[in-house]
Amino acid sequence: MNERCTWCGDDPLYVAYHDTEWGVPEYDSRALWEKLVLDGFQAGLSWITILRKRDNFRAAFEGFDPERIASWGEPEILRCLADPGIVRHRGKIEATIGNARAYLEIEAGPGFAPYLWDRTGGRPLQPMRAAMSDIPGETDLSKQISKDLKARGFRFVGPTIVYAWMQACGIVNDHVVTCPRHAEVRALGEG
Repeated sequence: MNERCTWCGDDPLYVAYHDTEWGVPEYDSRALWEKLVLDGFQAGLSWITILRKRDNFRAAFEGFDPERIASWGEPEILRCLADPGIVRHRGKIEATIGNARAYLEIEAGPGFAPYLWDRTGGRPLQPMRAAMSDIPGETDLSKQISKDLKARGFRFVGPTIVYAWMQACGIVNDHVVTCPRHAEVRALGEG
């Protein structure tokens, strides 16, 4: 019997995210960066909290335009800290500004998407997890990426955050094999 991954429960927003977005390979550099920032904001919180506030985050962070955010200063930080529609955490807001600058350096070189996808040969990893209990919180690859991102100036990119990001962006297909989305996402990765 095919059953959806249990982590999304029955919340309609979470189910829609699971069924249409989570695990779909993302090759757009800016979209990858946005998801990394949002995963950083999730630290210490549940993903559904961030998902419910995602549109507010997009508005507060000017569409996650890294060039604009890289130029932010104290006025923009204070504006975000006053915005009840997002997670108001000074450290995470400041990290987003620094992460925008670090992102732009990578984007000016190999590009952010190639920087990430080259680590998997441009194709999603397909670990074929039989049960939710088989899914790790981090992997050797997420540890390597985390270490490299930190060396480049990124913050809130620990190996657990990076692995959650890899799952969300389809770098790894962690839909369990009994989930109907597993085969669909696998096919997207082979396309």
